[in-house]
Amino acid sequence: MGKAGRPRNQTARRQALVSAAGRAIAERGLEGLRIKDIADAAGVSQGSVLYYYPELDDLVLEVHRGAVESYLASRQRAYDEAPAGDPAARLRALLHSGLPSLTDDPVHGLLYELHRRAGRSPGHAELMTSLFAREVALYTTALEVGAATGVFTLAASAQDLAHSLVALEDGYGLHIVSHNAALRPDRARELIMAHARAVTGRADL
Repeated sequence: MGKAGRPRNQTARRQALVSAAGRAIAERGLEGLRIKDIADAAGVSQGSVLYYYPELDDLVLEVHRGAVESYLASRQRAYDEAPAGDPAARLRALLHSGLPSLTDDPVHGLLYELHRRAGRSPGHAELMTSLFAREVALYTTALEVGAATGVFTLAASAQDLAHSLVALEDGYGLHIVSHNAALRPDRARELIMAHARAVTGRADL
C-alpha cells in the first residue's frame, strides 16, 4: 500500500514545487531566482526542493510547461463556451482571451518572463514555439469556419491572418505587462479588434 501511494505523493509534491516556483518567478523574476525563494514559497526546506529538482532549470522548464498548458486551456475554454453556431462570437471570445487584462496580469507576466529563456534553452524554445502554433491553430479554425459559413470575408488566408493576430497579441501584451502608459489594455484590445474587423469584413466584431 505504501509503495502504491508513493508515486502519487511524489507527483503532488512536484506539482506543489512547480506552483511555488511559478509564484516566486512572478514575484522576483528569473534573474534573481534562488532555491531559497522556491522553498519559502512552498513552505519546505531547500533540501526538499533539490531532492525533487537537483537542477533549477528543470524546475523552471516545468513551470513554463504548466503555464503554457493552463493558458491554452483557458483560450480553448473561451472559444468552446461561445455559441457554436456563431463564428463571430467565437472569434470575439478568442480575441478577448488573448491580451492581459491588467499590467500585473500573473499568467501573461509569467509567460513573458519564461519566454526569455527560449533564446538559451531548446526546451523553452520548444514550449514557446508550441504555444504560438497552437494559438495559430485556434484562430485558423475560427476564421475558416467563419469564411466557410459566409460570415467572414477574409483579406488573406486564414492561417496568415491567424499568425498576424497572435503576433499582435504578443506584441501588445508585452507592452501591457511592461507598464507602457501609451498602450493600456483597453486601447490594445480596441486596436486588435479593429484589425480583426478589417481582415474579416465583419464590422460588428
